[in-house]
Amino acid sequence: MQFLLIMHSNPQIWDALTEQERNEVMSGHGAFMETVKKSGEMISTTALADPSQSAVVRVRGGVPAVTDGPYLEAKEYLGGYYLVECASRERAVELATLIPDARVEGLGIEVRPVVFTGTADD
Repeated sequence: MQFLLIMHSNPQIWDALTEQERNEVMSGHGAFMETVKKSGEMISTTALADPSQSAVVRVRGGVPAVTDGPYLEAKEYLGGYYLVECASRERAVELATLIPDARVEGLGIEVRPVVFTGTADD
């Protein structure tokens, strides 16, 4: 089964960490990636830019409107994800506990089963 391990970011929480704590989180991702690569469970990972660099596209009455920034005013935003393939939800949860963000007070990793994937070749 495939699972998306979703990392939500919260700038207020991140900014409250010490530089050493932020460095531990960042370097912890390297260790996590090594673990899931060795186990053969890693499919892919993506880190996203800050929402201030995003654009929101809406089409209303056939007319596109593009605005800068995130869609919602929210404390948290999607920071990135790991796509893994593992035997069970329990294993996916176990992997999520290894992601360093899960140890930061106020943050967590969302574990969501994948029900469909497609590629450019499909």
